[in-house]
Amino acid sequence: MVQHFKPQIFGDRKPVYDGKKNIYTVTALPIGNERVDFEVTIPGEGKDRIFKVSIKWLAIVSWRMLHEALVSGQIPVPLESVQALDVAMRHLASMRYTPVGRSFFSPPEGYYHPLGGGREVWFGFHQSVRPAMWKMMLNIDVSATAFYKAQPVIEFMCEVLDIRNIDEQPKPLTDSQRVRFTKEIKGLKVEVTHCGQMKRKYRVCNVTRRPASHQTFPLQLESGQTVECTVAQYFKQKYNLQLKYPHLPCLQVGQEQKHTYLPLEVCNIVAGQRCIKKLTDNQTSTMIKATARSAPDRQEEISRLMKNASYNLDPYIQEFGIKVKDDMTEVTGRVLPAPILQYGGRNRAIATPNQGVWDMRGKQFYNGIEIKVWAIACFAPQKQCREEVLKNFTDQLRKISKDAGMPIQGQPCFCKYAQGADSVEPMFRHLKNTYSGLQLIIVILPGKTPVVGSMDAHPSRYCATVRVQRPRQEIIEDLSYMVRELLIQFYKSTRFKPTRIIFYRDGVPEGQLPQILHYELLAIRDACIKLEKDYQPGITYIVVQKRHHTRLFCADKNERIGKSGNIPAGTTVDTNITHPFEFDFYLCSHAGIQPSPLPNLGPLTFLSSQGTSRPSHYYVLWDDNRFTADELQILTYQLCHTYVRCTRSVSIPAPAYYARLVAFRARYHLVDKEHDSGEGSHISGQSNGRDPQALAKAVQVHQDTLRTMYFA
Repeated sequence: MVQHFKPQIFGDRKPVYDGKKNIYTVTALPIGNERVDFEVTIPGEGKDRIFKVSIKWLAIVSWRMLHEALVSGQIPVPLESVQALDVAMRHLASMRYTPVGRSFFSPPEGYYHPLGGGREVWFGFHQSVRPAMWKMMLNIDVSATAFYKAQPVIEFMCEVLDIRNIDEQPKPLTDSQRVRFTKEIKGLKVEVTHCGQMKRKYRVCNVTRRPASHQTFPLQLESGQTVECTVAQYFKQKYNLQLKYPHLPCLQVGQEQKHTYLPLEVCNIVAGQRCIKKLTDNQTSTMIKATARSAPDRQEEISRLMKNASYNLDPYIQEFGIKVKDDMTEVTGRVLPAPILQYGGRNRAIATPNQGVWDMRGKQFYNGIEIKVWAIACFAPQKQCREEVLKNFTDQLRKISKDAGMPIQGQPCFCKYAQGADSVEPMFRHLKNTYSGLQLIIVILPGKTPVVGSMDAHPSRYCATVRVQRPRQEIIEDLSYMVRELLIQFYKSTRFKPTRIIFYRDGVPEGQLPQILHYELLAIRDACIKLEKDYQPGITYIVVQKRHHTRLFCADKNERIGKSGNIPAGTTVDTNITHPFEFDFYLCSHAGIQPSPLPNLGPLTFLSSQGTSRPSHYYVLWDDNRFTADELQILTYQLCHTYVRCTRSVSIPAPAYYARLVAFRARYHLVDKEHDSGEGSHISGQSNGRDPQALAKAVQVHQDTLRTMYFA
């Protein structure tokens, strides 16, 4: 459009486009305030496509107002100016690369990281502009995501179904194979290969139940007569193409009601399609291994990205008078002191973490409970886990638990073998109904022995309350009632009301911070007033963000920690790269690690220290309690040391982590057992008509576990 209408409209201007409905130019277009309509022709597969485009002047975006906001720190940052700057910075990259959100990717060159199932890793870079103290900052980071491999659909199918050679599949697909294949290819774009250079593209809507040799469609003859014709016959007659695999199904493409069928062997997966479906555990593990970088390696890669990008030579960036400094910004960070952790027992031992890690050996829980009624459910085959092995295990467990200050007394009230998944529910129902006061069930699986217990270790006691939300609803709608429940539980436990409430809020999109704060702050206050009219505790509302691309690197190589060369645990930064006038800070509370993706072992199963630490970003949106920056940062850092699953500090405060675990548990409570199959669990309430009351009941925490940390 710009090239075609250059003489009449655009002249020498270099407009930038946000990919949606806005274009920006340095000077106004000669169209006045009236709308101008164009017709733009874009070459397509087979025939050109004509689009109607309208342009209308909207507003002036002021760089001066943005500059004043950054320098003065007294007027709000104009978001429309930030957006325009971001669009100008991204315009050239969006034409050169495949954009995904705020990142850009290009096909693999010089590397190949297959994930299996027709997927592969693509590397790219993240780019965004952010307001900071005195100036705007360009946030650059390396990025990686999964794309579908550009390959023949036959090969894609073989990868999905674990078929080594297509010749090993002489028979039609089974129903289960077809369902698996359909699940993976549905929604993907394919291009045809049987029409020479005209590689027309289609989107897959389904996979046929019948093979190409039997799948029919209504074919209209030249005489006007309509006959039923198989796909295999049609391709033989129309294209003189004898199908090699007529026993395989066809892809149904385009609109489902139009019955357009394509044999698998004439289709290729279109390049550049990002995989938005969930990766398997193995694929996630492979992705983590392929993308893990030590901090120095990541720093070098980002610097190389900056050099190759040549922002100051970008004609669009030059057009808008923007200049970018190629070097990383140097900031001053502080390393907060690690908290002293108090243990219990006779010796009242203390532990001082070193780089976020400490040792519990020789120490006892601060206030460990006594386990009197406990059971063992062994799901390992008796051949693999003999009775004498079980006995030795229980003896060792009792010894270790006593040493840790949480004694497990006597013999288990129940210790039996069970076979298969069908035995789980009957066995647990029997335990629940037969043994009152049952405190602990130890489940033994082949090779893994997770132990789940309850303990009361100050300041680590939390209880949970859960609600079901509508999809894509960011505000916690029922927050007032939830806070009220927790305040009541707090009073029952301690016999006093909190004078200060510190609310760590996870998962808030940056663009919705003001709206969410307004609603949820009022909800917390409402919960307090409903309990007692004059009850007005100070509220501090802090948003915790992990999904960002800010990375911190040691300027002094001698300060790097461990093999991964990361910044020390406890590093905090609250200048230069933070907001020009709002209260926010970055805190790296943990040692740099590469986590295992295996969910059944918990989110903190560690493989090795070879990743780059990601600091958490904290926005203090409201603070009645008037904490100093030091007080809030130290409190936040200390709370990262109270996570009960491990003797190391974690990346966000323990209560925020527990909230994630509670939500993860609640998903399982919503799974409808009748629909839980190999094809994926059906979440109740989406299509089977369960009402909101039933959903609320499904996630309600039982009274017996309300005061226990069942989620930990």
